[in-house]
Amino acid sequence: MPVPAPGLFLPRGVTDDESCVMARALFASAMKRLLLTTAAVFLSLAARAAEFTVEETKTGGAVVKVDGQVFAEYVVDQANKPYLWPIYGPTGKSMTRAYPMKDVPGEKQDHPHHRGLNFGHESIGGYDTWAEKATFGTNPKTSERLKHLGAIKHRSYKELKGGGSGVIHALSDYVDQEGKVIITEDRKMTFKVEGDTRVIDVDIDLIASQGNVVVDDKKDSGLSIRVPHSMSVDAKEGGKIINSNGDTDAAAWGKRAAWCDFHGPVEGEHLGIAMLNHPASFRHPTPWHARTYGLFTANPFGLSQLKIQAESGALELKKEERIKLRHRFIFHKGDEKAAKIAEAFEAYVKEAK
Repeated sequence: MPVPAPGLFLPRGVTDDESCVMARALFASAMKRLLLTTAAVFLSLAARAAEFTVEETKTGGAVVKVDGQVFAEYVVDQANKPYLWPIYGPTGKSMTRAYPMKDVPGEKQDHPHHRGLNFGHESIGGYDTWAEKATFGTNPKTSERLKHLGAIKHRSYKELKGGGSGVIHALSDYVDQEGKVIITEDRKMTFKVEGDTRVIDVDIDLIASQGNVVVDDKKDSGLSIRVPHSMSVDAKEGGKIINSNGDTDAAAWGKRAAWCDFHGPVEGEHLGIAMLNHPASFRHPTPWHARTYGLFTANPFGLSQLKIQAESGALELKKEERIKLRHRFIFHKGDEKAAKIAEAFEAYVKEAK
């Protein structure tokens, strides 16, 4: 079959050179549409990639999985307070110290009450949920503290939900040594994957359900996570603390800040944990009880003991009054700049809490 001569089917007045330009333009347009379609498909697949399941365990806790792999476990039966452990970050590495739940060679084994991610307070209604019996060992000087040791007892779940995010919504009672309820805690933990980070929102309400109660000014109080030992500053492997004001390491202790970040090496990778303090949270911006040995705590309670002010920060909640604590944990790669923690905080503050 004869091949048409160049220009045979060209519109009137269009030359062969012009037809080449038109063909190239049409080809470029087609490729652009193909690339955009392909990108949209990949973005759609990425958006559907994180599928959460949340199931109650045989011991009454709950395990959160993302795409079939454990993200975190809520443990309610191993101490005098519930806690999250283990917690796995964006690269699959464990993002808390294992002790005292597990004996790992090389870990610093101090403060056995620093369990994973937890909340505790040294004195609400005169009872201590920060420490536990193992904290004091056999030291007779601690007998008075032992008399005031309380507990946070898991009562029930309001919600356990999977899907595009995971939710553990739990009710707990703070009790004295006789089991008498002092206050009620309403804690909602939301687990998400955002880009190459993993996120846990911890929203806690402390409710004076039983009547007026004093929440004391104590250094050892607040929402805490004990970071992997290798990430701690004292391990001298490259760990660093930095807050939103630029205070670093030991200088960050007792400072008010909108967020704080702890980053360093974990099993051959440089990883980090940021804790953001939402403006709706009690006494925002919170003071930080962040220690170079690896304790990382947002503590809005200990205003005098953290040397924020001379006068006590103790307060009395009236019956049914509540304290709202709103925080976001971001488990990330690299340091706070690589993870864009400042930008993440700006997005967080726009959310209603």
